[in-house]
Amino acid sequence: MENIKNAKSKTINLITLGCSKNTVDSERVLGHLSLAGFKVVHDGDAYSADTVVINTCGFTADAKDESVEMILKMAYAKREGIIKRLYVMGCLSERYKDDLREELPEVDDFFGVDDMREVIRCVTGSTCDMGVARRLTTPPHYAYLKISEGCNWGCGYCAIPLIRGRHVSVPIDDVVAEARQLAAKGVKELIVIAQDTTYYGMDLYGERRLGDLLHRLCAIDGIEWIRLHYAYPTHFPDDVIEAMAGEPKICKYIDIPFQHISDNMLASMRRGIDKAGTLALIDKLRRSVPGIAIRTTLIVGYPGETEADFKELEEFVASQRFERLGVFTYSEEEGTYSAKNLKDDVSSRVKERRRERIMSLQEEISLENNRRLLGTVRRVVIDRREGDFYVGRTQYDSPEVDQEVLIRHDGELTVGGFYDTRIDTVDMFDLYASVV
Repeated sequence: MENIKNAKSKTINLITLGCSKNTVDSERVLGHLSLAGFKVVHDGDAYSADTVVINTCGFTADAKDESVEMILKMAYAKREGIIKRLYVMGCLSERYKDDLREELPEVDDFFGVDDMREVIRCVTGSTCDMGVARRLTTPPHYAYLKISEGCNWGCGYCAIPLIRGRHVSVPIDDVVAEARQLAAKGVKELIVIAQDTTYYGMDLYGERRLGDLLHRLCAIDGIEWIRLHYAYPTHFPDDVIEAMAGEPKICKYIDIPFQHISDNMLASMRRGIDKAGTLALIDKLRRSVPGIAIRTTLIVGYPGETEADFKELEEFVASQRFERLGVFTYSEEEGTYSAKNLKDDVSSRVKERRRERIMSLQEEISLENNRRLLGTVRRVVIDRREGDFYVGRTQYDSPEVDQEVLIRHDGELTVGGFYDTRIDTVDMFDLYASVV
């Protein structure tokens, strides 16, 4: 029993909530805790360690609720003597540190988004050079590669600039060095992330350099897929489109949140692009990169959204037939332009009804798109084994958020391996295939 207690006292449980950018932050902290001689657990329960660190999200109302619920759960565990130390870091802590400290005395300390060194110092009692030490929490064949922090756009609804600050790029050589280290560890798929990947380099080089970065990443041995997330549509760089068209390692996939299509809504959201510009960009992407899968997100129920605005959004979804699509209902975030200047005048009932209408439409589109794939051969990476199936993805699908390929196979398939598969059956959000 004493050995179990000693092991638990040298174990740290880090719980990650929120987006993939938070995942990278947690992986850096986990890496340095490991270097300091601690055993680390990711997303464990209250019994797995004496020390718990919660990396929180504060982007939307639902995300904040989830973060608060987890803090309360672990605060109860501390009161009950199940854990001894509790720390909170990340976006929620950055925004509401003083309020949280007053309401949650069980938490030993709170840290903001730029306080990772302080988290490590507080937990381990020693300082560190953050460097690129990481302990991956994803399957070992893919990793998120964060190329910048913050955002300069100031969209009306978005609290990210309030939490993460203005756009700050990681130097190209540093990004490439980290990517090489990941490749040396067996990573085959890099998922390039930032709040706005297409703005990359403006602060350091006076020009957008994402295209240059992508070419350098493509030259790294061992990397087979490079995937681009969170691309802002305004002033989309032509050289990025050229790189996607010309570099075979870059997946024919892009995550680009359009949010709306009505000029009235786009202007109110302060998106910096209008309907004509949006449609022209979609057309250019599809002409230049044949077969590209476009993933987008939309917001319904934004202040002032009329039935005419929503109808225009419905028609946009119906006409563009996006391969991947998600819908959020507007939630007012204190401190944002919208919260300070606009009235949240669309009822919750109407917001939810509009969300359901878009998602119902997208389900039909997704099924229609998938039916076109029947009988075709698609290259798939295997992410895991689950029951009777191997579960994989095509280049047109990102982990966690997109559809999967389920493969029955009598022999052994390698997790992280790539296989040619024939699509035999489909439903709205998944494909069923056999190895060719």
